Amino acid sequence: MFVCPAITAAILVYKQDRTEGVKRLLARVLDYKRIKHKIWYIPIIFIIPLIGLLSYAILCMLGLPLSGVHTQWLELPLLFILFFISAAFEELGWMGYAIEPMQERWGALGAGLMLGCVWGIWHVIPLIEAHRSPAWIIAWFLGIVTARVIIVWVYNNTGKSIFAAIIIHAMLNVIYSFLPNYDASYVPGISGVLTTLAAIIVTFLWGSRTLGRFRYA
Repeated sequence: MFVCPAITAAILVYKQDRTEGVKRLLARVLDYKRIKHKIWYIPIIFIIPLIGLLSYAILCMLGLPLSGVHTQWLELPLLFILFFISAAFEELGWMGYAIEPMQERWGALGAGLMLGCVWGIWHVIPLIEAHRSPAWIIAWFLGIVTARVIIVWVYNNTGKSIFAAIIIHAMLNVIYSFLPNYDASYVPGISGVLTTLAAIIVTFLWGSRTLGRFRYA
């Protein structure tokens, strides 16, 4: 399922720009040279882990039951590689093809929210098949929609780097593999609220139209 966005994007690009267009699309998986200001690696790498750590801290402060992490630290490199590959297939479609015309029509925030909804709906059936509860899915959906706004924010500030989007997407999967009790609806609920707050902050500071003009620069 995760390969479908990339395949669809490749087909549509091929119809317009033939083989060369597809090659350019695929090459953007590793377009890290677009990231001219290296300070952007801080949010690229750390914003999602920070939200995960804050979620864990809140769980502890609330005294909610913690069963331990799902994943061992030694598995982290392999997990990241696997999640990077799966994220690359998705982001080639979402950010490599869909986002630009959406931003032109609805602006960065509107495009991020709409694409976030599509991204969330894309995962609903697998979540139902995984026997997630309605409360769990709703809480998760909130976080995934606003996480897309954060991805669009980073994308627009890194020379439209798909590599940056892939890293954040992969980090989402990696960090929540470590959150204890992730099966419980209150965990994605807490992380969803924190992700939403982060999206609100970046929207206020960088502007909803482009998410690319820092208010106090």
